[in-house]
Amino acid sequence: MLEKLRVNKSSVDKFILDFLPKTDDVKEVQNFYDMMRDYPSRPGKGLRSSLCILTCETFGGEREKAIRTAAALEVFQNWILIHDDIEDSSEMRRGEPVLHRKCGIPMAINIGDALHAKMWDVLMDNQKVLSQSKTLELVNEFLRMINKTTEGQHIEISWVTNNSWLQTEEDYYHMVDKKTSWYTCISPIRLGAIIAEVDKSNLDLLIPFGSKLGTAFQIQDDILNLKGDEKKYGKEQGGDIMEGKRTLMLIHLLNRSDQKDRKKVLEIMNKSRSKRRTSEVDEILNLMEKYGSMDYAKTKAEEYAFEAKKLFKKIFLKVPSSHSKTLEELIDFMVKREW
Repeated sequence: MLEKLRVNKSSVDKFILDFLPKTDDVKEVQNFYDMMRDYPSRPGKGLRSSLCILTCETFGGEREKAIRTAAALEVFQNWILIHDDIEDSSEMRRGEPVLHRKCGIPMAINIGDALHAKMWDVLMDNQKVLSQSKTLELVNEFLRMINKTTEGQHIEISWVTNNSWLQTEEDYYHMVDKKTSWYTCISPIRLGAIIAEVDKSNLDLLIPFGSKLGTAFQIQDDILNLKGDEKKYGKEQGGDIMEGKRTLMLIHLLNRSDQKDRKKVLEIMNKSRSKRRTSEVDEILNLMEKYGSMDYAKTKAEEYAFEAKKLFKKIFLKVPSSHSKTLEELIDFMVKREW
């Protein structure tokens, strides 16, 4: 499966880097082009593009007809991460300093905007291999995905900006469903199915499946942020605590800790990022271990993954394919990965 992931990623990366502009005689424009190619040139897993391609193949569609849409998903991931890194005051992305640390916030925002435009450019390029009506259907799915994702991002940013600590687990799952599930699982899977001409009733079944899978993926991502190998994961360890993210582990900790420990957690988390020390991040991590917050989150990720697998079997057993086993292996990897 990992070899298939690498092959898909390589094909999609080549398409993107060939599609993006390369050279210009004007120095500033050349610099602009180089910055546009920064995030797309960094190593990544390519999970979303592979989900799109493998779903298309599993439903009997042609791989080559899915490449442009898969590439558009990766370009989306890149521009939204540039903006996300600014919003979260992140330090590292895919093992390197975030773009706004390298070139400043104004230029990074502009590069994100430029890649956003290129995303639509790539998507409209589908007219070379698909009908106009099919291309428009894909555009509408992208619009839905972006609307859901930005709503979820706004919820999370609002919690941090408003210094709110009243979130329940259900609040977290609702936020994750919008912020993560749609662009990581639901839409990539649906896009692949749309290209393969799957009927609407089956397309609708993919939403709850992708929602469960996306939630399991995000919980695992949150765990890796706190416990994963920084070199493999590509972001600073404990970054979510530094950024004040309301993860499932932090919500569990606040709900389960005694009065003294809860007060300590809030004292640390109410500080601005610039005043929050690494030793305090370690203190939060120790308290999460004390109250079993990490194990609780891991259990929840496994529960959501189990539900996703049940829905997978219900949907994809109807369409036996040599590609369905690879797709199932990719789904397992998404929720059990260590990077």
